[in-house]
Amino acid sequence: MDKITFADFDLPVRILDVLADLELFEPTPIQEKSIGPILSGRDVMGIAQTGTGKTLAYLLPVLKTWKYNKAGNPTVVVLVPTRELVVQVTEIVEKLTENLTARVIGIYGGKNINTQKLLFNNGCDILVGTPGRIMDLAIDNAISLKEVQKLIIDEFDEMLNLGFRPQLTHIFEMMRDKRQNILFSATMTDAVDEMLDQYFSGPIEISLAKSGTPLAKIKQTAYKVENFNTKINLLEHLLKTDEDMSKVLIFANNKKHSDLLFTKMNELFPDEFDVIHSNKSQNYRLKAMKSFENEEIRGLITTDVMARGLDISNITHVINFEISEVPEQYIHRIGRTGRADKDGKAVSFVSKKEERPVLDIELLMDKELKFVDFPEGVKINPKKIASEEDLIVMKNPAQAKLYEGGGAFHEKKDKNKKENWGGPSKRKEPKKFGANRAQQKAISKSKRKK
Repeated sequence: MDKITFADFDLPVRILDVLADLELFEPTPIQEKSIGPILSGRDVMGIAQTGTGKTLAYLLPVLKTWKYNKAGNPTVVVLVPTRELVVQVTEIVEKLTENLTARVIGIYGGKNINTQKLLFNNGCDILVGTPGRIMDLAIDNAISLKEVQKLIIDEFDEMLNLGFRPQLTHIFEMMRDKRQNILFSATMTDAVDEMLDQYFSGPIEISLAKSGTPLAKIKQTAYKVENFNTKINLLEHLLKTDEDMSKVLIFANNKKHSDLLFTKMNELFPDEFDVIHSNKSQNYRLKAMKSFENEEIRGLITTDVMARGLDISNITHVINFEISEVPEQYIHRIGRTGRADKDGKAVSFVSKKEERPVLDIELLMDKELKFVDFPEGVKINPKKIASEEDLIVMKNPAQAKLYEGGGAFHEKKDKNKKENWGGPSKRKEPKKFGANRAQQKAISKSKRKK
């Protein structure tokens, strides 16, 4: 049986030429299954593991039917959850439309909104952005969403996890009802199901594997590790002994921990690592990602801001330095490796407190992590960081305050043991213009009678 190519979908020659320049000729399974249903005009909900080519799965059929709009208002809107994804998807759209007349604009929060308004002076055909910034621009009448024919929501579940539901519903209300909705995600959640029932018209569901299934080409292993500082020792050992760890993406659970880890790694491996999280400026983040993509640095330390949709090629290892409390995030994290049919490796460091989240991850994947023996040469550091220190929890919080000396019945300090004699007006005769005005009035009244 002959292999299916992009040409079999009767895509415009101008788009096929771009795909050929990118050496893309055959669709991935999700692209093959999605192009036909999207071209039918029906609402579509696609579920596929990250790294399978979802972006082209929705862009190619949409661009095939796209037509120039003289009014200058966007007819295609692509909503993504993060600034990095806006940049990435915008670049892909611009590349695919380089032989077309499409005006493509990408917008996100954190930049001056008045400057972004100027981008629309010459019109916009395809708009890529985060929900908050698109909503703000529409409310300010900088753009109109009334002519949108295709609404694409990428990483739909992450949108809801990040609290974008109010912005999404507001955007839906600003659009006309008659439009095609195309939604893609790596996981299906109850919140996604609820939104589908409420706002979309019986979408065709396309799924390559059940929600939460990781890519088969990713080898997953784990170590049981004492604490944060011991994890640093283990990471140092692996980086020094495993030459295959040449392009490593390392996930921590928060900004503070990622900064702390970066400081340690920079001491051990000077200028070989960088760190990005939401407190870093957009220019800094893009520069760090570019350095990582071009292999100018060996590794990038980050939070879950990098867990979704970002297509950085040839990542050899994803390391879960800390385990996410959200099982689905694990799937997205490890999906940064093993992309485009390449093999990948995911390594997780699991402390005692993180064993429960690991069980949730295994239930979601319907697969157990393979734990390997802790290397003998790695030193266990008993010193805990602040977040690992045990908190003393008492059964009665009010009682705890009493013991701490902060309650209503604690022993007073010596300087506060003075007796209260009722204030100056009760200790001595009031002056003529003193505090006791009632007594002054009585004296004045008696004088007038005399």
